[in-house]
Amino acid sequence: MKQKVIISTDLEKHLSDAVSAVSPDRLFILCDTTTVRLCLPKVEAFGCLSGAKVITIPEGDGNKSLDTVAHVWRELQDGGASRHSMMVNLGGGMVTDLGGFVASTFKRGIHFINIPTTLLSLVDASVGGKTGFNFGGLKNEIGVFNTADVVVLDTSFLDTLSGDEMRSGYAEMLKHGLINSDTSMLRELLSYDIAAPDLTALQLMVADSVAVKERVVTIDPYEHGIRKALNLGHTAGHAFESFAMAKGQRSDGTRNPGIAPVPHGYAVAYGIICELYLACTKTGFPTDIMRQTVSYIREHYGTMAVTCDDYPTLYELMSHDKKNTAGVINFTLLSDTGKVEINQTATREEIYEALDFFREG
Repeated sequence: MKQKVIISTDLEKHLSDAVSAVSPDRLFILCDTTTVRLCLPKVEAFGCLSGAKVITIPEGDGNKSLDTVAHVWRELQDGGASRHSMMVNLGGGMVTDLGGFVASTFKRGIHFINIPTTLLSLVDASVGGKTGFNFGGLKNEIGVFNTADVVVLDTSFLDTLSGDEMRSGYAEMLKHGLINSDTSMLRELLSYDIAAPDLTALQLMVADSVAVKERVVTIDPYEHGIRKALNLGHTAGHAFESFAMAKGQRSDGTRNPGIAPVPHGYAVAYGIICELYLACTKTGFPTDIMRQTVSYIREHYGTMAVTCDDYPTLYELMSHDKKNTAGVINFTLLSDTGKVEINQTATREEIYEALDFFREG
């Protein structure tokens, strides 16, 4: 069943309609420590949320964990949630992914609504039915496919975001532009000034980006085929993300404050560099489009400090990616804009060459 996605200019009405359609016996709102401060005030006075219990979890992808899942389960249990209850996930991709998993598994499944509040979650995490959490040092290792009752997209939350958060979401929009057959979309994305964003123009671009993902997910909801197009940049990107997470982790599990984690979108942007290089060398992707895209990413996302000594670790992380079959590293590549080549493989030497290109250009 196609997920109901609403691009809203009247959040209270659309949220009220979604809650009324279920008439839950109890209502819960899941936030993290940032969205409870910046985003909850925008909705807490809505009549449809009267009496809702707010559940707050720590912010950051490092808290997208089994411990956090268990905490939310307990909060639902202590709050008297039943199979007829509903949870509103108000936050970025970490909140909608984890909240979707919790709602999908508590009492074998309760109703949930996603209200994404970051650009990344607007165009990616809240649409498509993927839920889950990190486990064993790997991104989204545990999860299920399950769609929200409704996803309400409202770009008014974007005024709460930092520049890094805007760029993180924009990387997924670049991916959608690359896999879309209408080349004007990618041209518009590569000419947009993400450093000084025009939010009115961005709202229309978000709608186009969401439409790309919706088309793909509707055809292939469980990622048996063409949905793998959405993995462009993610095989290498997840490795960069997991590498940074591990590098910044102390032996006792706390963060090393001197080493910041790499935001998901930045990691995807870096992964796009590597995978467009592989696409040029293996599937004939046009070099000029690759250079334009890589130039935009380098200008707005900088780079990540890796050395040749890190290549074996990054390769090992790629070998654990969920998209692999029988241990063979699987990439989604392109032969042209909108021409997706799924289930592509690369040798260790080719992957190391792509990492060389990422480091040296």
